[in-house]
Amino acid sequence: MTSDAQPWAVVVPVKRLEVAKTRLSVRPELRRELALAMATDTVLACLRTGGVVEVLVVTDDELAGPAMRALGATVVADEPDAGLNPALVHGVDVVRSGHPGAAVALLSSDLPCLTPEALRPLLDRAAAMAAGCVADAAGTGTTVLCLGAESSLSPSFGPGSWQRHVESGADDLTTGADPRLRRDVDTTADLADAISLGCGAATVTVIAAHPALLQ
Repeated sequence: MTSDAQPWAVVVPVKRLEVAKTRLSVRPELRRELALAMATDTVLACLRTGGVVEVLVVTDDELAGPAMRALGATVVADEPDAGLNPALVHGVDVVRSGHPGAAVALLSSDLPCLTPEALRPLLDRAAAMAAGCVADAAGTGTTVLCLGAESSLSPSFGPGSWQRHVESGADDLTTGADPRLRRDVDTTADLADAISLGCGAATVTVIAAHPALLQ
């Protein structure tokens, strides 16, 4: 089954920019700019992926919300306002109400290397599964969680989440996953690795304007 046969909705949570990327030792305004750029590249890649019928961003940020909407994403408020995983559950509920037959992919917002060519094969692989997950580059967190249309598996993103998702019944899709799907960015070393893989235009623009991000 391909993602043409199985429609997909994508949910991307974007936290308030003032509390994003706090492990980067740069000025707060620069952290905010980078976080927004990475979310932009992530969402654009999802919007351009074949088989994706909607990209929904869950955010309460006053800057990120309009920016994501301008890209073509649907934006909803984080109504639970109780952290990452309740926000994701809310997003899943919203997209399933509009696309009851769609499978849902939950993605981190800090995947600046993401491309349709990286995401599409993963959706193809996950289309016949009840649930599947991809570990981050460190092998402990989760960058992508795919849920079939009938799946009731609850997202459990955060430290150690890959193991939790697998133990909850998700198939491990990490082997064979494109490295660009796994490269989330929390530290300067992560960012340098992302640059070596190739970042999207928004992230490249910010890095070029602010070399301090790599120091």
